[in-house]
Amino acid sequence: MNDNKFTPVNELTYNQAVTELESILRHMQSDSCDIDRLTILTRRAAELITECRSRLTATDEELKTILASLQE
Repeated sequence: MNDNKFTPVNELTYNQAVTELESILRHMQSDSCDIDRLTILTRRAAELITECRSRLTATDEELKTILASLQE
């Protein structure tokens, strides 16, 4: 896991962001997780979670709007 070259979260697809989050989690749970990288990985995970949450909220709003227009 190379944290020096993270792709900006807004350039990732939702699935790429989730995959990266899973990878970070596995790395953090492993015995090989370097304590010096823990802050970097935690910060990156927080960025990914924020982006995923934002996309899920936007998708939910869009779906509600579409469904409401179908009921009119």
